[in-house]
Amino acid sequence: MSELIEDWQKKARQNRKKNRGFLKKLKSRNKKEIDTLAHSLHEEVFQKIDCLSCANCCKGLGPMITKTDIKRMAKYLRMKERDFEEEYIRIDEDGDHVMKSMPCPFLMDDNYCSIYEARPKACREYPHTDMDGFASKPNLHAKNTITCPAAFHVVENMRKLLP
Repeated sequence: MSELIEDWQKKARQNRKKNRGFLKKLKSRNKKEIDTLAHSLHEEVFQKIDCLSCANCCKGLGPMITKTDIKRMAKYLRMKERDFEEEYIRIDEDGDHVMKSMPCPFLMDDNYCSIYEARPKACREYPHTDMDGFASKPNLHAKNTITCPAAFHVVENMRKLLP
């Protein structure tokens, strides 16, 4: 596993333009074929990478928090929604609800999430490499290759398999 994480960020920065161009070209390909390949590569990569060895997403990305997420997290923490929002949530420059502080206040020292069962939808879906519509989100995947070693390896492997 460590060889997949080792130097991935450096490689991701080196291949940034190449991967971004490749991802943009996927829009013209068969969407079902791309989704099938992305799902398969996602499964393969996540058999080798343990998110707990990294947790970069929790340390540096502020997920968008929906009203449903707020309700679920507040209930899990036995807090009133308004109190939860006051303590943990802010509105960003795009008008989205996000965490007030990073790293995520629910990230523990061992990289586990203290509210894992109630975590936001954006956290549940990250890094979005197994979602349908993979080809329709080139900028998202390009950005995620810099933050997430799994996303990087999914894109790199896809680039090697698709001429």
